[in-house]
Amino acid sequence: ELQQLSQVDRVRGIRWILDCVGGFDGKNATHIATTRNDCIDYLRGSDGGYDGQVVPSFEQGFALLEKYNLTFDLQCAPAQLVAASELCSKYPNIKVVIDHLGKPKSLLGADIEENRNNTKLDETELTVWREGMKCIAKNKNVYVKISMLGYAIPGWIRTEARIELMKSLVRETVEIFGPKRCMVATNFHIDTATSDSGGLSDVGPDVLRFIELIYGFLKDYPEKDTDRMFCTTA
Repeated sequence: ELQQLSQVDRVRGIRWILDCVGGFDGKNATHIATTRNDCIDYLRGSDGGYDGQVVPSFEQGFALLEKYNLTFDLQCAPAQLVAASELCSKYPNIKVVIDHLGKPKSLLGADIEENRNNTKLDETELTVWREGMKCIAKNKNVYVKISMLGYAIPGWIRTEARIELMKSLVRETVEIFGPKRCMVATNFHIDTATSDSGGLSDVGPDVLRFIELIYGFLKDYPEKDTDRMFCTTA
């Protein structure tokens, strides 16, 4: 299949949803898509446990991407980033793109009325995310997408305070990876709320508003760097 895909002009890479922090329960950071594979953690355990080893069959398939000159879009939970870093370091010629800012989840809690004045980030989740991002960013073949920001802070566009918190997360990500390895992506599908938060909020910016906000976050970078983040890196 990879050989066939590599011959399609518009195909540049493979994407796989691997978010797994345990059995799917609809509340944790395990993605429902992993239930198709019995919630196996392909990055940290062959049988769904957490033995720290990548699933051998998954690694074998991943390694083939170099042969066919394909990239890999990696969607995983923050707790999996260190294991993902180990895999990426073994295959420095495979370009890997971390999806959705590394997917820290609900750093301000749920987007509900009684919680909307909260501006205190979940330091436990933030620490796991930050350590994982710094670890995987050491691999120069790894890039990151600035996208689906509402997963990190559901309802982030509701208040100026929340927008400022999002700005700090975006800029921290750029500082960790450097502008050359960051790319802005709208992730637009279905509707604005779904595109922004994956169902964690009922609001999200439309594409134009999203671009305006992200440009505002990053406009003080040199023009060559903003060009990279908004266009040429991708």
